[in-house]
Amino acid sequence: MLGKQRQEGILQRIQRQGYVSASQLSEDFGVTPSTIRRDLDALSQLGLIVRSHGGASMSAEAIEVPYEIKLEKNVIQKRAIAQAVALRIGDGTSAVIDSGSTTFEVARALRSHHGLTVVTDDLRVGAELANGGASRLIVTGGEVMSSVYTLIGEGAVDTILRYNIDIAVLGTDAIDPHGITNSNSFEAPLKRAMIECAERVFVAADSSKFGHRGLVRIATLEEIDLIITDDGLDELDARAYSTEVLRVPVASTTLGVS
Repeated sequence: MLGKQRQEGILQRIQRQGYVSASQLSEDFGVTPSTIRRDLDALSQLGLIVRSHGGASMSAEAIEVPYEIKLEKNVIQKRAIAQAVALRIGDGTSAVIDSGSTTFEVARALRSHHGLTVVTDDLRVGAELANGGASRLIVTGGEVMSSVYTLIGEGAVDTILRYNIDIAVLGTDAIDPHGITNSNSFEAPLKRAMIECAERVFVAADSSKFGHRGLVRIATLEEIDLIITDDGLDELDARAYSTEVLRVPVASTTLGVS
């Protein structure tokens, strides 16, 4: 098992159990205690776990936030970002829309559009567009991830790759000058498929996602055409990113949060 795969397995074990001992991990993964210590150190440096004597536990920041809470977190920023994304998607465009709370707001912002073709792996995005916005709506199918509305699996990936798409709208767990990353590996093949099938790739992420790095690499910045965020990201910090970053003003927004 390669190091990155082993670290993903360790992280999933800690997520399930809350705490694991280094000796148990060494035995279960069939590697030396020093190898496990290096793995735990690497996960700790990413802020995903907390090292303790003889083992590791989940960090408070890395505990998966329930979807309902994500929907209400930074909602004004997400809606401002979503409107900026929608302005860049014309009527008659084809779009593949990723799962997530920010992309859900993008779906809401697209309801007034006409003639869209939308492919999505998110049940809530699909439901939002089922009665408005999309003239043609394709929901991938697949297995629903626990506690969220994302559809995963080979069938979902195959569905996405079946189409030639104008614009992909991706969410992300974290983004830094090296690229976009995710906290789990289950969604990675879907996001990669969206990048592969689209002519242009947008990343929609509020400013709290910047300056962090998740365990699973999704894409380099060179694969992204535009990052749309809010003006909570400092202008100087935005210059560290090698692709275009659009900072949407939020302070003066009149958007509601109901």
